[in-house]
Amino acid sequence: MTTILRAPESSGTTRPAATTRSAAGRRGTRALPYVLLLPAAVVLALVQGYPLVRLVLISLRSYGLRALFTGEAPWAGVANYRGILSDSEFVPVLARTVVFCVALVAGTLLIGMLVALMLGELGRRMRTAVTLCLIAAWAMPSVASTLIWQWLFQPLYGVVNWGLDSVRVFGDFSQHDWLARSGSAFFVVWTLVVWQSVPFVALTLHAGLSQIPRTYYEAAALEGAGYWQSFRIITIPFLRPILLLVTILSVIWDFTVFNQIWILTQGGPGSGTTTLGIWAIVKAFSSQSYGQGAAIAVVSVLLLLGLTAYYIRRLLRSGDEL
Repeated sequence: MTTILRAPESSGTTRPAATTRSAAGRRGTRALPYVLLLPAAVVLALVQGYPLVRLVLISLRSYGLRALFTGEAPWAGVANYRGILSDSEFVPVLARTVVFCVALVAGTLLIGMLVALMLGELGRRMRTAVTLCLIAAWAMPSVASTLIWQWLFQPLYGVVNWGLDSVRVFGDFSQHDWLARSGSAFFVVWTLVVWQSVPFVALTLHAGLSQIPRTYYEAAALEGAGYWQSFRIITIPFLRPILLLVTILSVIWDFTVFNQIWILTQGGPGSGTTTLGIWAIVKAFSSQSYGQGAAIAVVSVLLLLGLTAYYIRRLLRSGDEL
């Protein structure tokens, strides 16, 4: 009986092929997320990138009312930017925008956190009812809710004036015009925007609170920690990434508030409620200086990018610390 002996295959011929396949697989795995994100990136580049490019181009030209009919807009370079930066209204409008944005973000986060904590203490049925009310307020279109708010604060037959006048604790509010002074007008707009923004923040923070293990609070209670101590050493550290995220989104939304201010006050009285967004519209359409209006919009975008970049950097650092 003859036995055929075969020489063992050299390991040097198989190992490189396996290594090559493994390396190719790793490269394919690393490239897969970018491939999946490519369609969304293309859509965003078309939807967001083209208007931004057009905005920048308009801001670099002397684009006025005549250019709408002739199509001829002479090159102006940075003249529009010099014009708005040297305008006496620029600093007050910028300061007003930043202060209003900070007040909106602070109010939204504070009230949103209180509502989120309240949701955690409610029973199941009551929590469901409150959640549905929050979603209804959040889903209401901003134009519709602003018109309702305008009716609530109407001087002659508004519900707010009627209620305050009936109580008679704060004085006479019959025919009180809330939008006649910049301070009270900003208060009305602030209340409206915060009312619209709180549901998203509250529900997001409530979802984060529900993920914190109760054992941490039980251990803290055994160590003698009170409610505020537990909130400071347990709740805030766990919610820090979520707080930073909702802060970023609130800054983006509140810095560009337009519908509420325009419908209620149109930047008045005088220019007391004029923010960068309102100023850009006034420059573009009231003064027919579309180039300067576009320049104001570009400056707003750059400021917003700087603010969001700062918070995104903090968000990434917070993620690395976890």
